[in-house]
This record gives sequence, structure tokens and C-alpha cells, in this order.
Amino acid sequence: MARLNLLEETRYEKLPVTVYTTPAEASVAVAARIAHLIRDKQAKGETAVLGLATGVTPVRVYAELVRLHKEEDLSFKNVITFNLDEYYPMQPGAAQSYVRFMNEQLFDHIDIDRANIHIPDGTLAEGEIIDFCLNYERQIEELGGLDLQILGIGRTGHIGFNEPGSAPNSGTRLVTLDDMTRADAARDFGGKQNVPAKAITMGIGTIFKAREIILMAWNSKKAPIVKKAVEGDISSEVPATYLQLSDNVEFILDEPAASELTRFKTPWLVKDCVWDDELKKKAVIWLAEHASKPILKLVADDYNNNGMAQLAVAHGPVYDINIAVFNQIQHTITGWPGGKPGADDSQRPERAEPAKKRTVIFSPHPDDDVISMGGTFMRLVDQGNDVHVAYQTSGNTAVWDDDVLRYVEFAIDFDERMGTNAAKLHATYDDMRTFIAQKQPNQPDTPEIRDVKGFIRKTEAIAGARYAGLNDDHIHFMALPFYETGKVKKNPVSDEDIRLTMELLQEIKPHQVFAAGDFADPHGTHIVCFNIVVEALRRLAKTEAWVADCWLWMYRGAWFEFDIHEIEMAVPISPDEVLRKRYAIFKHQSQKDPAVFPGEDRREFWVRAEDRNRETAERYDGLGFAEYAAMEAFKRYHF
Repeated sequence: MARLNLLEETRYEKLPVTVYTTPAEASVAVAARIAHLIRDKQAKGETAVLGLATGVTPVRVYAELVRLHKEEDLSFKNVITFNLDEYYPMQPGAAQSYVRFMNEQLFDHIDIDRANIHIPDGTLAEGEIIDFCLNYERQIEELGGLDLQILGIGRTGHIGFNEPGSAPNSGTRLVTLDDMTRADAARDFGGKQNVPAKAITMGIGTIFKAREIILMAWNSKKAPIVKKAVEGDISSEVPATYLQLSDNVEFILDEPAASELTRFKTPWLVKDCVWDDELKKKAVIWLAEHASKPILKLVADDYNNNGMAQLAVAHGPVYDINIAVFNQIQHTITGWPGGKPGADDSQRPERAEPAKKRTVIFSPHPDDDVISMGGTFMRLVDQGNDVHVAYQTSGNTAVWDDDVLRYVEFAIDFDERMGTNAAKLHATYDDMRTFIAQKQPNQPDTPEIRDVKGFIRKTEAIAGARYAGLNDDHIHFMALPFYETGKVKKNPVSDEDIRLTMELLQEIKPHQVFAAGDFADPHGTHIVCFNIVVEALRRLAKTEAWVADCWLWMYRGAWFEFDIHEIEMAVPISPDEVLRKRYAIFKHQSQKDPAVFPGEDRREFWVRAEDRNRETAERYDGLGFAEYAAMEAFKRYHF
């Protein structure tokens, strides 16, 4: 019976899928399978032939393999590797080279024979590539094929660099990269214009011949393409769908990457559910939007015709279900994000007391506060709460070089007007111009240029926070050390990052903390900053009594909003407040026209924010609630 239930639950899935709670847990499991294969081959006196991938996805797998080598005597002397791909052209020592990536992440730390490492050569003359690719295929075939191929998946559905349109029998070859693939790589190259237009990749046919294939995907950013690959029709437009034809493939996902699969997104369509209040809310919201009806107009036929008969029968009548869910959502709406003084707070998202709360808004970058929750920020201040804002990083990598020269030129003119000796500043300016003229993509700035970029972001943040109503002594610049590398790649979080955060929290002893819970942030800074806040509060909770009464609210950034069923506090924003929020965002002039790292969404941040807030209000309106101009959404983090 259990097997039948599992088959029913996964009936939309056209290949095997295993879901782990976290990428770390999944990576350890994949590394264990690779280690088992290597040891099994060693015991038989055979060679293990591995197909390896690059990118963020397999990094933890390689780290675990290194640990197994150093701590559990896993030897790689019988291992031969073939990497999936390499940009073309590409020098092996370049920061973006997959040769360098593999050395840093794996090969430099294990006992593999260097002669057994094979990676496509990005230095070849174009006329040599065809012969190289044929030889690459020949070497794999002469070894009897790949024992195990690990894969990631791109948002175009590519595996390796097999972009949409790739043939299922394709071999190793030179390909042209999709525009989205190049956009995703832009940050590593200092802009999409610097990303190579081509790459050498193993073909789908080569991958398909592996005796075992493991495709890994982490985070919600990959969820839509994972759903297409797992549940969609086989199509050259999504090359990963070809894997549905293999009997030897498994997708290994973390929970966010699996979140769009039917068994997780709409489980009532594939199984009988245990209907707690949260799942009822999620299902009824889905049904109302699917049927294009307000919640209170849903009827039994809507439930029965859309896979929710079990809920109607077990917990009906359906109008009672509608009323209960409607009330749950209604109680998320509040014009008092700091709690309404003297009010009955039993049905409100925030406590009434204390009437004036000490609040800390943590902003990962110097503009996330006003972009993500500017309306709520100003509402908290207007309603008399003791609001502080803490900018966790300097944001000094996200300023154009031209702006540096413009600001220094202003400083020189000001010095000369004031009669100050500007000779030293002139010399520094000349050095800056020389450096910028010769600067290579993603080359770290000089300390002086980094300082100026940090000053630009700092003064913009001060202007925005003042506009929101804060005094200067309530504006804090943390410059957390993990960020201050001068490079796109940041350092690991250290105890110093957590200590600085604990000190600020101890100083303020807040009743409320707002932090960026936008874990799909394409640059990764948000989740790092959020985890620092959480760890700081966890440590303080051991000795500080006030932490027990401190609530942590998560807001989302410029990319995605919480789904309606996740929202625990929705703050309506009036048309005038929408304009105030826009003007606060405008204080961040270096992030406009365009921002250095806009992501794939080319809209300016203020436009994204207004569209997102309006869309949230429209979804509430469509469910039958009051019509507002805009809404900012929050979810409470429960320790």
C-alpha cells in the first residue's frame, strides 16, 4: 500500500526524484554515493570514470569528497574524470575558468593523478576544436563510458551547456550560449558583455550513455525549470527533459527546488492530505485564484471539480471552510506594523504592547530597506516607534567606476573653492583614472576606489533613511567583514560578523527585528545576512531575557514576494505612501539608470517594488478583500 501511495503522489513526475531538506544534506548523500562507487571499483581493481560539473551546485559535494579523502582515507588514485564543459575562449588561470574552479574546489586537495583529469580546452584555436571534441568522446568510449555523471541545471533547462535546441544524440562540441545563460554568468565576469558567447560542452548523447546520472538543483530559483524537466513533455526547448528517457537518472533536490512539483505545490491533486489550517489556507487560496472567484463565492462544485473533494467532505460544509480561511487572511492585514496601541491584538499580526516599540530594520545592502519595506519603514516612524536601521554591508561593489571619478572631481572642485590644498587628492584622482582605464573585468578595485564607492552608498543610505524620518543616531553602518573583499566573491561568515550584530542588538534591545528573508536573491548576500541575524539572536537568547519578547519579521527583496498563504502581516500602502516610498528609493542614485547588478529584470528597483506591492494588493482584492493601492508583505520567523 505504501508503494501504491508513493506512485500516486508522484504520478506527475516522469523520472525519479529525491528531496532533501537542505543542500548540505543532499550534497553529503551524493558524495557518499560517489565514494561508494570509487571504493567498490577499488575493491575490484577497476577504474572509476566520473563526469563532473561546475558552478555553485556541486561545491558542497566536492567539499565533502575532500573531507572523505582527508578524514576517511578515500583515495582517488583509481579515478578518471571528464568535466562537462568550459567557456570558449578561456585561459585556464582565469578567475572564471572551470579548470581553476575544479582545482580550487577538488583536485588540489585530493590524490588524483593529474593525467587522469580531463577538462575541455578553452585555449584551442577554433580550427582545432572539432578534433579535440572527437578525441574527448573517444577517450570516454575507450574507458567503457562514464560510470557516474553529475549535473546541475540552468534556468533555460540546459545540462552542461546544451542549450535549448540541442539534439538528444549530440556529442561534445562548440556551442553558442543562450542569452539567459550569459546573463546568469554576468556577475562572475563583471557584466554580460564580458561573458564568452561560446563554450565547449559534452553533448546530451554523451551524458545519456553514463551508467548513472544524478542531476542536482538547489533553491527556489531553480524550481520552475525543475518542474518543466520533471513533469513537462520532452522537448528540445528544455534539454533536461531528455533525461526522462533514461532508466539510470535521478534528480536530487532541496525542498525549495522541489517546491513547484505537484506533490508539494498542490498535494491535494495527488493524494489525501492531512488538513491543518495552513494547508487549508494554501488550498483555498489556490482554488479561488484557479476559479477566478473571491473566497466567499466558492461553492461545493468548485471543490469537487478541482481535486479538493476530500477537504469538502472531511471538513465541510465548504462555506464554513471559506469563512475560516477568509478570516485567517483578513487578520494578516494591518495598518499598524508596530502593533496598534490599546487595541485587542488577539486577531492582529503584531502585539499592542508596548505601545511604542524599539525596532531594528536590517538592510543587507544600503537600499534594501526602502526598496523592500519603505512604506512600512515610514509607517513605523510616523506611528512613533523607536526605529533604527542597520546597513549590514557597504555595497561598494555595486557602483559604476564613472561615479567614483565624478564624486572625486566634485571633491577637488570643492577643495579648490574652499582654498584647501588639494594636491594629495589630485594625485589620488590621477591614480584612480589610470587604474580604471586599465581595469580588467571583475578586477578588485584599489582601496581608495572601494572607499569612494562605499562613501557613495553610505551617503545615499543616510539620505533615504532621513527622508523616512530617522535621526542620524538611529542610522547604523555595520560593514560586516564577510562582504569587504572588494570582489564579487565574498568571504565565509565569521564570528566577527555575528559579534558585531550581537553588539548592535544588545545596544538597542529591540521588540521587533525586520530582516531580508529573500533567499532567492541572485547575489546570495541576503541569505548570508539573514543567517547572521538569526545566529546573533540565538546566541543572545542564552543570556539576554529581552530576546524572548523580540519578534523577527522577514521581508522580501526586489525579486520575489511571499505567496499569499505564507504572508502573516500585510501592510496596506496608500497612493501618497507609494510616492513617498518611490522618492526614498530615488535617494539611491547610484542604483539607477541602470544599477551595476540589476539581475535579469531590467526594470529599475522602484518600478519593481511598486509593481510587486501593487500585485500583492491586487491578489488580496481578487480573493475578496478591500482594495488597496499597494501592500508590503511580511512573514514571521519562528525560532
